[in-house]
Amino acid sequence: MPATRPVAVLGECVADAFVAPAHDDAPGLRLDVLPGGGPANTAVALARLATPTHFIGRLSTDVFGRLFRSHLAASGVNLDSCTDATEPSTLAVAGLAPDGSADYSFHAEGTADWQWTADELAAAELVDAACLHTGSLALVRGPGASAVEELLCAVRPYSTISIDPNVRPHLVDPAVYRTRLPRWCALADILRMSDDDLSELHPGVAPEAACDTWHEAGATLVVVTRGADGVLVSYAGERLHVPSPPVDVVDTVGAGDAFTAGLLHRLHAAGLLGGRLDGLSWRQIEDAVAFGTEIAAATCAVRGANPPRVNSSAPACP
Repeated sequence: MPATRPVAVLGECVADAFVAPAHDDAPGLRLDVLPGGGPANTAVALARLATPTHFIGRLSTDVFGRLFRSHLAASGVNLDSCTDATEPSTLAVAGLAPDGSADYSFHAEGTADWQWTADELAAAELVDAACLHTGSLALVRGPGASAVEELLCAVRPYSTISIDPNVRPHLVDPAVYRTRLPRWCALADILRMSDDDLSELHPGVAPEAACDTWHEAGATLVVVTRGADGVLVSYAGERLHVPSPPVDVVDTVGAGDAFTAGLLHRLHAAGLLGGRLDGLSWRQIEDAVAFGTEIAAATCAVRGANPPRVNSSAPACP
């Protein structure tokens, strides 16, 4: 497929408010607000890798929505398919543990990201994307989740479908994800899971056994990201372990989103997106996954979801 067709990313923008000590020992807390949200992070990382990227989101007209627009546009993301929304933006307050992991509390009731209608999403079909990536809360929060699933069905005949459930158990009961996951697998050419997702969706189940379940439901290429322990790849009945590069972790915010961007970027650069991914070689898969781990590691080395701007001139594996 021609590499000139863009990658489209659908989902939420979230204002990530990081807790910091107040100045001069004043009472209370100080919040440093950065643009985030899993799908938005992936779109930014893709565009910074020079992949033509369209973001499909409902962007509030409030102060955070203006922040999102500026951030996405500055990274080179095409916003033509976004909807101007009157509802407020979603806010997540993140506290960081000593190991750099983040613990979130969400303020997401009635916010802009979840109010999709079929008419609003109709514009997304005009993008003619080689790949549509979505996931996170966009696939489970009503009333828009059903409309998003309908869009995936509509574009699947000509677009590769990539899904990252990105389970948020404090905001949505994991049982909701479990109920919908077989439908997502039936649509997904690429399914990305983290160790945390796996523990929520299939507690006590070995990653390899979980991969078999997802393949049986229809997913073609499954990648399970395991932080410093690398990535488990499952495809066509075979497994591969790809190690993670060493990194001095500042925090892990946006690392999984950056990994997905790196993976999709390499597949796109090799002209492999646009279909069902049923003819990949292991060399192509390993190349794309390894590049994803490099982008994730670079994101872990800085504060917040701030993926690198990388010279993408090096060719992907043919």
